[in-house]
Amino acid sequence: MTDHSVKKIDASASPTGEMGQQYLVSGTSVALRRWQEPAGTQGEPHTRPYETVGYVVSGRVEIHVGDDVIACGPGDSYLVPEGATRHYAITEDLVAVEATSPPARVNDRDDA
Repeated sequence: MTDHSVKKIDASASPTGEMGQQYLVSGTSVALRRWQEPAGTQGEPHTRPYETVGYVVSGRVEIHVGDDVIACGPGDSYLVPEGATRHYAITEDLVAVEATSPPARVNDRDDA
């Protein structure tokens, strides 16, 4: 049986993950989250068992995937493949929204 439920997540009640991500709505195949990071933040190289697509609302970020580096600013979108070694360098205070598939929050996929 197909689920036809509609969900709404109130932003004031959205949980925050241990890496600072704000979890937004999540379905069975995809999840949405919001990042707000200050300039100078840099993550360590890591892999994730999900595909990530993102959209930069404001600020700037460098996304390092393997030996490739892409710089994204307001209005840019990006894709990081599942299993790819990646890290992020925030070059200007950032607000970004990402979708992950399968959902990052389920089954501890988003553990730091």
